[in-house]
Amino acid sequence: MGENGLVRTVARLDTDVTAPTLFEAVSSLDGYDRWLEIVTRVVRDEVSDGDPGPAWQVDLRGQVGPLRRSKRLRMVRTVHDAPSGGSDGEVRYERRELDGRNHSPWTLVASVSHGSDDCSHLEMTLEYGGTLWVPLVERMLSDEIERSRPRLLAHLHEV
Repeated sequence: MGENGLVRTVARLDTDVTAPTLFEAVSSLDGYDRWLEIVTRVVRDEVSDGDPGPAWQVDLRGQVGPLRRSKRLRMVRTVHDAPSGGSDGEVRYERRELDGRNHSPWTLVASVSHGSDDCSHLEMTLEYGGTLWVPLVERMLSDEIERSRPRLLAHLHEV
């Protein structure tokens, strides 16, 4: 649990692709279900007044032993700063539901930095607040991060 009461998970990955290629793969949620097993479905959603960027409906499903949970989130891209020249890039997604109810926060930040030669680095930070998933989320995410690394690298070479 982080200082602000949110569960915080950070994952890092070194790649052998350029920062723009890596950024392209993480700058839209459309392809996340190709390399993240917990993301079972991603569908573009209509942009609402006040949304700074595109929106998606994202279905998540996780399992630890016999316990399964699923969740649908409306995520909006709130930051989209592509890497250029020697500068790094960042994309940020935030949960923004339209039903007028109070929902636990979800924030995903993907930071892309230039490495040596044509390599790049990815740091993804997920913060989640709420009570339903908290006992399972950290273990499930750490397992999923390990399994997703080779799938993301394979996906990067398909792009």
